[in-house]
Amino acid sequence: MDNTLKVSSKTNSNSVAGAIVAILKTESHVKVHAVGAGALNQGVKAIAIARGFLAPGGKDLICTPAFLDIQINGEDRTAMQLIVELRER
Repeated sequence: MDNTLKVSSKTNSNSVAGAIVAILKTESHVKVHAVGAGALNQGVKAIAIARGFLAPGGKDLICTPAFLDIQINGEDRTAMQLIVELRER
């Protein structure tokens, strides 16, 4: 299973949050990739929403940000990679 989610400024944060929770049921981590401030905002909101889904079950999320060099249409760009891991409380 691919554990990388790509978000844009138009991404639905609730949908991404559900995908994060689903991936973390079978994988140790999920990566959220975002290029641009609007995309990063949607990604962070999705992680916060996913955390809310998991909190009642005594689980929490750890998020580690990193830079990632990618190519979009042959152009070099810098993306933010948010590595999300599950933590038991």
